[in-house]
Amino acid sequence: MERVFSLDQIDAVAQELLASNLEKVVLFHAGMGVGKTTLIKALVAQLGVEGATNSPTFSIVNEYHSQQAGILYHFDLYRIDDETEAYDMGLDEYFDSGNWCFVEWPENTPNIIPEIRSEVYLELRADGQRSITLENRSN
Repeated sequence: MERVFSLDQIDAVAQELLASNLEKVVLFHAGMGVGKTTLIKALVAQLGVEGATNSPTFSIVNEYHSQQAGILYHFDLYRIDDETEAYDMGLDEYFDSGNWCFVEWPENTPNIIPEIRSEVYLELRADGQRSITLENRSN
């Protein structure tokens, strides 16, 4: 999937991503302020999470519950200094849980990322729109 969109189309983009056979571990690659958290909020809303959602910048992980999708995890690994810290918090166990795991800044834990995953690449364009590319990686 490749697409250009504006932020007012974020819900439609989330629907398209979910219809693209996403793996349960979804990695988001983008610079600061490009829209990773905004897109993840739209995805968890599409998966039936009600109420407020926010970035887990300081907590590193937020857990959400949905009658439709069960437990969902949203990770912001920006503050992870080394992979030992990620192992100590059980990041690999979250990934193995079978629950949705939406991960911002996955490049901070490259050796923990599972082989089977989806990767979302976002870029901010000069015209203010975003481009998105989805790659599913499965065995």
